[in-house]
Amino acid sequence: MNTIKNKYIGVILLSFFSIVSFAQDAKNDLMLSMGYYNNNNLTQYLVAHAKTKIDGKFQMVPDVTIKFFINNDSAATNLLGTAVTNDKGDAVLMMPPSAKAEWMKSVKHTFAIVSTPTKLYDEAKGTVDVSKAKLKIDTTDDKKIIVTLLELKDTAWVPVKGVDLKVAIKRLDGDLNVNETATFTTDSTGTITAEFKRDSLPGDKDGNLTLIAKVEDNDIYGNLTAEKVVKWGSKFEYVSQFDKRTLFARRGHSPWWLELLAYTIVVSVWSVLIYLIGQIRKIKKLGV
Repeated sequence: MNTIKNKYIGVILLSFFSIVSFAQDAKNDLMLSMGYYNNNNLTQYLVAHAKTKIDGKFQMVPDVTIKFFINNDSAATNLLGTAVTNDKGDAVLMMPPSAKAEWMKSVKHTFAIVSTPTKLYDEAKGTVDVSKAKLKIDTTDDKKIIVTLLELKDTAWVPVKGVDLKVAIKRLDGDLNVNETATFTTDSTGTITAEFKRDSLPGDKDGNLTLIAKVEDNDIYGNLTAEKVVKWGSKFEYVSQFDKRTLFARRGHSPWWLELLAYTIVVSVWSVLIYLIGQIRKIKKLGV
């Protein structure tokens, strides 16, 4: 009887330690995705996104080392570089000059990313397929913006139909649409025409504004942008108010009326307090 009891205890203990060991060795699943960016047909870069699911919610994963490859995720010669994810789970890698030879071989490419295993996460992979494309932006004298999307096929650039894009004006706090239409769709010639309706919008000292056309998160072409500077804004020249008395000036340079109001309030309050203290002393002297 004791032998059977000891066997049951041994099985229970073994199961317990197995569960504890499994819980310690269990790792969360790391999910990788990637985007391709071509800015103004000059700068190309890749952005990797690392996230995991914890308690039913997706969370971005920082400090993950990611390797970037072009057309092959194992050949050392196809390694583009390495980057580490930031607090938002993003890792950015500019396309190095060494990738030019591989880039020129084909009109379509597959970019791959591979994460380095850690104590918390196993190795993960992600890919994105990209076809070579570019945006061209032009303007007319009557403030119309013409944007054309072209795709490279064989050795020729051909127009692309049915792709959504945005046309906006670059601003410090985000892009501003050129009119009430949020997106435009290219026609059979790969072209869209947008009318500029942001008259009197402040530009630089010469009235320059920067127009930007964008294709965002397209499954075939990735993210493309094209820019053009136009003199369609109102001239704006910054005048320093540093040594002038303004409402938001530095210390000691507030408006006279504001200082007078503040000092008047202070004097009034203290006058009332002094008067009350004087009255209290008189009452005490009278013995009331």
